[in-house]
Amino acid sequence: MTGPVFPLRAVRGLFLERQHLARPRALALTPLRLGRFVEDAGGLQIDSINVLERAHYLTIWSRFGPYDRARLDRLVYRRRLLFEYWAHAACFVPVSLLPWWRRAMLDYEVRHTGWSGLQRNARVLREVRAAVRAGGPLVAADLEQRRRRGAGGGWWAWRPVHHALHHLWMTGDLAIHSRRHFQKRFDLAERVLGEGLAARPVTAEEFRRWHLERSLHAMGAVTEKDLGGYLTFPRASAMGRRGAFAAMRERGEVVAVEVEGSRAAWWALARDLPALRRAGRRPLSAGTTLLSPFDSLLWYRDRVARLFGFEYRIEVYTPGPKRVHGYYTLPILHDGHLIGRLDAKTHRAEKRLEVRHAHFEPWLAKGQPSPLDGEILDPDAALDGVAQAIVSLGVFVGAGRVTLDRVTPGRLRAALARRLRAAAV
Repeated sequence: MTGPVFPLRAVRGLFLERQHLARPRALALTPLRLGRFVEDAGGLQIDSINVLERAHYLTIWSRFGPYDRARLDRLVYRRRLLFEYWAHAACFVPVSLLPWWRRAMLDYEVRHTGWSGLQRNARVLREVRAAVRAGGPLVAADLEQRRRRGAGGGWWAWRPVHHALHHLWMTGDLAIHSRRHFQKRFDLAERVLGEGLAARPVTAEEFRRWHLERSLHAMGAVTEKDLGGYLTFPRASAMGRRGAFAAMRERGEVVAVEVEGSRAAWWALARDLPALRRAGRRPLSAGTTLLSPFDSLLWYRDRVARLFGFEYRIEVYTPGPKRVHGYYTLPILHDGHLIGRLDAKTHRAEKRLEVRHAHFEPWLAKGQPSPLDGEILDPDAALDGVAQAIVSLGVFVGAGRVTLDRVTPGRLRAALARRLRAAAV
């Protein structure tokens, strides 16, 4: 297999561009930029962990700097620029792509008949749908309160209701109207998504091709393993994915490319070859930001290791004594390189951002070439950028002050502390 040859930095550069991280925190958030980012990335992941800030709020801050969260909520839940569905995990996805995701909704019940197929669970589905129709939008706790008041009998047990709401959401009967204290408020999909539901759903074959195209677009150039690790829902069979991928190659939509130093087979959208060439000729990225553990750049960590030479693991679910870098570590992106990670916590009552541990990659701290691409970054410039990003994050989470605990290597602590004081002025 032969094709155009690109350096690894071209693949990394286009990936950063598609993730809207080529100039992090340089542009203000607007509705147009929000929509373009989520469409390019394929989704904006949602997660409940709030030790620092919710994942989707952080992901937007990483690209646009401090902004008004209430405005983002209005764009999502009032203007309906985005809606909640499953893409990589639970995500916001653009309403403009509803005809494609509608196909995934319609196919969900065919693929997931185990819970809904039982007669008693079918009754739960009918009852929950009727309750939401009559009183929505509702959170699961609203239905639980009805049970406590004696309405409906045993089917109102918490777990069946929880499963029913999830099933009806995934099949497109219900949609998430909004959130109350981060709890999902469900309503009928027709009342939330309106005319968008009337559009003709694409066919299953069209969806498979589109699903692959979205992953290819978001990543720029991929191996076949990348395709299975990025947009992970719906989890297509390997045979089905290979068939759709082969059809796209036969039509010339996808072409083979070679990546210098890699023995793997790489592929790209034919339309992206000029973008790859441009990415190989310009600087990777300009600026510094911190990434949520659930950032779409990090969705497939094997790819992150190949493109950035950076091994990353979320340690939230790791027992405390076994954690290496901290509970909620944010990878540090500086000038297109992942140079370290930051474990941080927001103390809301004290209005304080605590940097528990700032860990820098050894090659950066020593002023040595990056082991991946041989590029030498200025450690002083990197520390300046990190300090400014931390102060910006403090502003975003409403912290009036930033405190710094551990730094690895320890000799950089004084330098980072000094820069934090300067950046805060």
